[in-house]
Amino acid sequence: MWRDHLTEIIVFSLLFLLVSAMGFVAARWRAPRDMAHLDEWGLGGRSFGGWITWFLVGGDLYTAYTFVAVPALIFGAGAAGFFAVPYTIVIYPLVFLVLCRLWSVSHRHGFVTPADFVRNRFDSPILALLVAITGIVATMPYIALQLVGIEAVLKTMGVTGDSALARHLPIIIAFAILAAYTYQSGLRAPALIAFVKDSLIYIVILVAVIYLPYKLGGWGDIFDAADAKFKASPAPGDGILLNANNQLQYVTLAFGSALALFLYPHSITGVLASKNRDVIKRNMSALPAYSLLLGLIALLGYMAIAANVKPLPGAKAGSVDGNTVVPLLFDSQFPDWFAGVAYAAIGIGALVPAAIMSIAAANLFTRNIYKEYLKRDASPAQEANVSKITSLVVKVGAVACIVFLDPQFSIDLQLIGGVIILQTLPAVALGLYTRWFHRGALIAGWVAGMGLGMWMLYQIANPATGKKHFAGSAFPLEKFGFDTPKTIYVGIVAVLVNLAVAALLTVVLRAAKVADGVDGTTPDDYFADEGDPRVTPGTERDADAAPEPVA
Repeated sequence: MWRDHLTEIIVFSLLFLLVSAMGFVAARWRAPRDMAHLDEWGLGGRSFGGWITWFLVGGDLYTAYTFVAVPALIFGAGAAGFFAVPYTIVIYPLVFLVLCRLWSVSHRHGFVTPADFVRNRFDSPILALLVAITGIVATMPYIALQLVGIEAVLKTMGVTGDSALARHLPIIIAFAILAAYTYQSGLRAPALIAFVKDSLIYIVILVAVIYLPYKLGGWGDIFDAADAKFKASPAPGDGILLNANNQLQYVTLAFGSALALFLYPHSITGVLASKNRDVIKRNMSALPAYSLLLGLIALLGYMAIAANVKPLPGAKAGSVDGNTVVPLLFDSQFPDWFAGVAYAAIGIGALVPAAIMSIAAANLFTRNIYKEYLKRDASPAQEANVSKITSLVVKVGAVACIVFLDPQFSIDLQLIGGVIILQTLPAVALGLYTRWFHRGALIAGWVAGMGLGMWMLYQIANPATGKKHFAGSAFPLEKFGFDTPKTIYVGIVAVLVNLAVAALLTVVLRAAKVADGVDGTTPDDYFADEGDPRVTPGTERDADAAPEPVA
C-alpha cells in the first residue's frame, strides 16, 4: 500500500517538482536570442560548453531504463547482461572523429538533423526521408521505455491501481508536465535538469556500491549467491560467466549496439548543441566515466540476488516484472528517505532522455518531412512551432505505447530499434568520410538491410513469454543452415548486407554512368569550427530547387 511508502513518496514528489520548476525556468537560461527558431528551441542555441554537454549527452545516453533494465537483465540472465558495459566503452574511440566532422559540417550549413546532412551530401530527398523516418521509428519505443522505468518506481511505492487508468494516471501526469516545459523551453530544459539527474544518480550508485556490499556480507558473498542461483536454475544458460553458445551473440550485440548508439537522433542532437569541436573532443574523452558508473549499476542485479529480492507480479497472470528489481532492492536495504532519493534519481532520469528524444524526433519531422514535402517556404518561426507541436504528439504516442501495449512488447521494440537505426550507418556515418557510395545504391542497401532485418526479427520466438515473432534480437544460426545452437545479433547481419548491396550497386551504377546528384558540401566543411563563417545563402545548392531524379 502507498501509505507504507509515504516518506519515499514525499521525497520523490518534492524532487520531481523541483526539476519540473527548473524545466520551466530553463526558457530564460543562457538568454536565448529567439526561441521561435530551431537553433534555439531544438539545439539550445548551439552554445553548450564542456560541462553542460557532458551532463546532457550522458543524461541522454544513460537513461532510467538503463538504471532498471541492465540490473534486471543480470538478475535474470547473468553475465549476458554485461554486454551494455563494453559497448559503452568501445563506442567513444569509434565516434571521436566522426562526431567532430558531423558537428563541423552541421555548423557550416546549419543542419539540425542527420537527415539534413544526408540530403545535402547525397542530393537525395528520398534517402533523407528514409533516414528521417528510420530515426523517428527507432526513437519512439525508446521514449516509451523511459515510462517503464518510472512505472517500476511507482509500482514499488504502491502508487498504482487495479484499473488501467489508475495504474497509468501518475505516468500521464508526469509526462504532461514534461510536455509542458519541453514545449516552452526546448533543449534547454533537459540540459539544465541533467545536472540534478546525473548528480543524484552518481550519489545513489556510489552509496549503493559501498553500503550494500557491507550490509550483504561483502562482494564474495554477493557473487557466491548469484552463482548458486544460476547453477540451481533448471534452464541451461549463463551464470556469472558466459557459456560458449552465447559468446558470439554477446560480441555482436555489444559491437552492434556501439555502432547504433550515436546514430540515434537524440544522441546527435546533444552533440550538435555543442559550441565547438573541442567540446566534442573533451566529451568523447570524459564520457567513459559514465561507463564506469554503468558497470556499478549492473552489479546491482547480483546484489538483488544476494538480498533475496522477489520481483513484483507482472501485467500477465503468473509473470513477474523484472524492472522492479532495483527499486525493491533500494526499498528493502535503505532508509525510506534515501530510497525516495533513489526513486527520484530513476524518475528524473527518465525525463531528461525522454525530452531530448521527443525534440530530436520532432526536428526530424519538421526539417525532413514538413519543410521538404509540405511547406518548402516555412519560416524559422513556423519550423519551431511545428517542432513544438510534434514533440507533444510524440510524447502522447509514447504514453499510448505503455497504456495500450504490454510493456514487454515495448522492450522487444527497443531491441528492434537498434536493428532499425543501424541501417542509417552507410549514409550518415560513412557519408561523413566518403562520397563514393551512389545515392541510389544507398537506398537499395537500406531496403535490403531493413528487409532482411525485419525478416530475421520475425523469425525470433520466445517460448518463455509465448511470443512467436519479434521476441528479441538474437537470431538462431541454425535458421541459416548452420549446425549450431549459437545465435547472432540481427543488427550486425542486416547492416553487413546493407553495406554489401550498397557497395556492389555503386560499382554497377557508376559503370553505367547513372546520375548521382551534386555534393552540397566541400572538404573544408568537415573541419569548420566556432567562428568560421557559415555558408552564405545562394552559394550552396538551392534546397528549394527541384531535385534531380534519384536513381
